[in-house]
Amino acid sequence: MSNSLVPNIIRFILLTLFQALIFKQIAFGWGGKIYFHTIVYPLFILLLPINTPRWLAFLLAFMMGISIDIFYNSPGVHASTLIFTAFARGLVLALLEPREGYSINLSPTIKNMGVGWFFRYASILLGIHLLFYFSVEVFTFAYFLEIFSKAIFSYFISIAFIMMIMMIFNPKS
Repeated sequence: MSNSLVPNIIRFILLTLFQALIFKQIAFGWGGKIYFHTIVYPLFILLLPINTPRWLAFLLAFMMGISIDIFYNSPGVHASTLIFTAFARGLVLALLEPREGYSINLSPTIKNMGVGWFFRYASILLGIHLLFYFSVEVFTFAYFLEIFSKAIFSYFISIAFIMMIMMIFNPKS
């Protein structure tokens, strides 16, 4: 991870600032409720090198989540969600592992893994992230239909932005 330290620090700062200052403003809804939330900050956890230790991924997820929570004034919601995403990341990587295995020094990017693989990887983790986020946000399953609809609507706009970011910047690490 030492050779990817600088790109990850820059990614941390940029994704936090973009999420807090730009993507927070991109929210749509109807009937007094917001259903479309644009959430791209999980991309930081998605792009960590495959050999990142779990404890470090959890620590980085907590730090980014708390940073986002400060801007959203939502104590712990984003932090807990991003930690859960970091936990699920290992399971999803194991689920999508190629037959020949991973090169542990690589980051799971489009350039390293291909568009199809990255889209499946990002889709699964973003779906998990959004379902957990909206569940923690209301802190009850009584509003299951609202949680699910917010997650579905937010998923489409968020995955579109994540794929655009990946296609435009096309990071190696």
